[in-house]
Amino acid sequence: MCLRFVFLLIKRIAGWLRLSQREEAWKTAEILILRHQLAVLQRQRRGRVKLCWADRALLAALLGLIPKAQWHELRLLVTPGTVLRWRRDIVRRRWAARSMLGRAGRPATRRNIQALVLRLARENSDWGYRGIHGEMAGLGVKVAASTVWEILRVSGNAPAPRLTGPTWSQFLRSQADAILACDFFTADLLDGTCAYALVVIEHATRRVRILGATPHPTGQWTAQQARNLIMDIGDQTDRVKFMIRDRGSNFTAAFDAVLADAGIRTVLCNIQTPRMNAIAERWIGGCRRELLDRTLIWNEAHLRQILRQYETHHNQHRPHRSLHDAAPLKPLPDPVDLDRYRVRQHTQVGGLINEYHLVA
Repeated sequence: MCLRFVFLLIKRIAGWLRLSQREEAWKTAEILILRHQLAVLQRQRRGRVKLCWADRALLAALLGLIPKAQWHELRLLVTPGTVLRWRRDIVRRRWAARSMLGRAGRPATRRNIQALVLRLARENSDWGYRGIHGEMAGLGVKVAASTVWEILRVSGNAPAPRLTGPTWSQFLRSQADAILACDFFTADLLDGTCAYALVVIEHATRRVRILGATPHPTGQWTAQQARNLIMDIGDQTDRVKFMIRDRGSNFTAAFDAVLADAGIRTVLCNIQTPRMNAIAERWIGGCRRELLDRTLIWNEAHLRQILRQYETHHNQHRPHRSLHDAAPLKPLPDPVDLDRYRVRQHTQVGGLINEYHLVA
């Protein structure tokens, strides 16, 4: 043991004498290399030592301060040849980046052009990339058709389907001015019976017509309500072209015949598909929540009375989001100064519904 101690002592003294002859930058670089290698080993306690790009760049830069002839004396985790390869890779990447500076190939498409392409694709689902490219050319936007195709592909937009006709939502939007929708809804009376009411709503204006209520909606009664509707519409019959209804047994061939004589085509909903008559279903749901579920209905006369008042409230006062908060039969007034007017409350249907009006 004593001999080994003497040997190690003499070896370290000789190493210290060699180190004292080196330059200060050389010694500092070697210390930093050893410290960084120790940090890497502490970071990865198990398995094979893995150096990231930052570790390689730092070791290669520090070894550049030490003469190559002395690299074999260093305690490195890798061979000197590996370090040289790292330096060659760093230099090659640096010069490659400088050579490509300012001429990186085809310029990127501007964001506003990409946004316009995606907007046209979103608002026109049946357009392909050629149709979008043609529309943009008509707007004066210069872009290649292949660029439009690439933008759609990257965003995940599938190719436009080959449709034989418009979708149901497209049909409703395009023909809203010519569409009526009708449906039955029930109301429970206090005598234990149930009454059926028939409502018709215009898709474009959201105007509602409650044609009648009866405990027994026979085919003859329904056909008579259709005649009353035609008389009520009057001169606007030429504008109406479609009537949407479900396949309920209350609607008979006589009902469709009355409408066909007036030039109105009946469009049937699919079985158990209330969304195809969503506007009428939505109105019936609102009528239940705002009126029927909050009222004790004595008899048919009472039902007709409150439905008539609710119809008037809906058409002349109730705001609709599809009409920009206007009522079907009452456009929005001009802005007023509340310092010159007061707001007065009026109740309808026995106080269930509140309406407000301006009073000077």
